[in-house]
Amino acid sequence: MNALEDNAFTRGWRDAAQRMPKPRAILCISAHWETRGVYIAGTPTPETIHDFYGFPKALFDVRYPAPGDPALALHIARLVKSAKVHIDPGRGIDHGAWSVLRIMYPQADIPVLQLSLDSTQPGAFHCALGRDLAPLRDDGVLVMGSGNIVHNLRLFDFHANAPADWATRADAALRTRIESGDVAGLVDWHGLGPDVTLGIPTPEHYLPLLYAMALRGDGEPVRLFNTTVISAISMTCVQVG
Repeated sequence: MNALEDNAFTRGWRDAAQRMPKPRAILCISAHWETRGVYIAGTPTPETIHDFYGFPKALFDVRYPAPGDPALALHIARLVKSAKVHIDPGRGIDHGAWSVLRIMYPQADIPVLQLSLDSTQPGAFHCALGRDLAPLRDDGVLVMGSGNIVHNLRLFDFHANAPADWATRADAALRTRIESGDVAGLVDWHGLGPDVTLGIPTPEHYLPLLYAMALRGDGEPVRLFNTTVISAISMTCVQVG
């Protein structure tokens, strides 16, 4: 519902967009496009995908009519050397992307592409793929990961927002490693203790973080914002550069 609201999280996303030069294109790695193998959207006019249920009609009415960029998709597929990237000519924009982008760039005038997550692959695979994307930053492309570093819906309390103690500890442990640049620790999150393991029961919401960390240059600043845990979900956001 953040896509429709004005709250601390949406203000954080809006402020982040205002701190950066306007990108010429956006490549989003979303928790909501999982595939076997790696795919990139090569759709000229991607549809708005409403990949959820049980929410108010107003959320299903949202359209984010950003254009695609098939030529850029082909360029990215060729740029990546650590994995074979296939082009999906019909993929739209899922809510992992548009729910945030409609706040950051409400005019929907920037081409948006999505890169899928092969969540069967280990963290090192995603880190290597993320490093392959580094030249895009010099070409004005914003690479955005969309997920949650702590995300356990099975333990989420839909009747109370109070953070679970274990979720707060997991968020703090991951934030410490993000700020210190401990990419190896983040890649091997299974070794970070039971709280983190509980916070990452499946990898798809966590893996987008590894792309952001892989793109960080030596000594490049990292800014954390929206550092709030709601029940069993962390809203912590990471801005590199």
